Amino acid sequence: MKIVICGAGAVGTHLAELLSRENQDIILIDENPEKTARLTQTGEYDLMTLNVSPTSISGLKEAGVPKADLVIAVTPEETRNITCCMLAHALGAAKTVARVDNAEYTRPHYKDLFQKMGINSIIYPEALAAREILDGMKRSWVRQYWEVHDGALVMLGIKLRETAHVINIKLKDLCNQDTPYHVVAVKRGDDTIIPGGNDMLQLGDIAYFMTTKKHIQYIREVVGKEDYTDVRNVMIMGGGRTTVHVAEGMPDFYTLKIIEQNEERCMQLNEILDDSDIRIIQGDGRDTSLLLDEGLKDMQAFAALTPETETNILACLAAKRMGVRKTVALVENMDYVSMAEKLDIGTIINKKMIAASHIHQMMLDTDVTNVKRLTIANADVAEFLANEESLITKTEVKDLRLPSGVTLGGLVRDGVGQPIYGNTKIQAGDIVVLFCKSGLIKNMDRYFSKPTSAISRFISSLSN
Repeated sequence: MKIVICGAGAVGTHLAELLSRENQDIILIDENPEKTARLTQTGEYDLMTLNVSPTSISGLKEAGVPKADLVIAVTPEETRNITCCMLAHALGAAKTVARVDNAEYTRPHYKDLFQKMGINSIIYPEALAAREILDGMKRSWVRQYWEVHDGALVMLGIKLRETAHVINIKLKDLCNQDTPYHVVAVKRGDDTIIPGGNDMLQLGDIAYFMTTKKHIQYIREVVGKEDYTDVRNVMIMGGGRTTVHVAEGMPDFYTLKIIEQNEERCMQLNEILDDSDIRIIQGDGRDTSLLLDEGLKDMQAFAALTPETETNILACLAAKRMGVRKTVALVENMDYVSMAEKLDIGTIINKKMIAASHIHQMMLDTDVTNVKRLTIANADVAEFLANEESLITKTEVKDLRLPSGVTLGGLVRDGVGQPIYGNTKIQAGDIVVLFCKSGLIKNMDRYFSKPTSAISRFISSLSN
């Protein structure tokens, strides 16, 4: 498959790195040679780079856009992305994807309009990030919360403290046929572990549990988090687009205060969020006395969503010291993600990584219906659909000889979720939730693939 990525910023570069591992014909274009140099100098990535403008007709022709199966425009400028996709479509590209910064463009009734313009799919990072933040606030004791297949299964990422009852026990003794969960991944320091039966959870680990909704309380008990109060009162620092989407998506029983420094933006927020239950406060969120005056100590959750990564990290550290259990930091600088986790600040949101992973999901060579990158761990979690031809259905899980670094966390059969054990036999029609170290999803093609390529199905689906 020939894919042209326009824009070598954080999203484009991260996406190019992901796709270059999968034997795709990748061309990354950007007019700034410094942005493309890092990928070509190391020789680590199997792709080509070209220093031309994404809105140059001659440049797009030089990049092979007329024969491209897919053109992805992810420059920082919305108008350039839209123009790039329109030009690519006119030149003959099969399908196009554009990153935008305007929520209006994502409304379903505009889909036909963009199709006529030659834009087959729209990616809006702020809305994707808001969804992650809201998921992270559902339970104050969970670092990451993800519902699989409409909630039939859930994944819980939990930091293990001294109160946990699951540490220093071999997983083969901890997780068995009578245990309603599966430990599917562990983040330990800088390492990500897809654990086996002889591995043990340790103090300070971030453990990822796969279970069903009815057993969430059981997980809460075994990890010793019963004293964490549920989120009801929320304070957000920063009044940008991501904050607006978080506010609009919050349940009615939440109360929300937004701290924004810019007076004009405060007035805009009052108009956009015309809700008596949301308070907009003008002030500097770095002012500890202001936060205390506005009741920070009474908050169950605090989110720092300003454009400044360092400010967000420091604000969450301050909120933690003041007793707020649940903190969320928007970390735009990808180099700071690992550092932020080591500082134990809570849930970490990176819009660029979320957007790149969302686009990457579209191009996997299998029937993947949902893919999620674990932001603080070098791991992916994905939903796969098993079919009658799938190798995964031919024998019990213990005899599948799965690659190292891969585990099956659970399955959904006839709408009902259940853990996977060694003697589980997967059936055609099952939705299987798989965990693996980053870069290994492609290795699972032979277990799940149908004779026809899912990339072809994805290309077709963009027109539907």
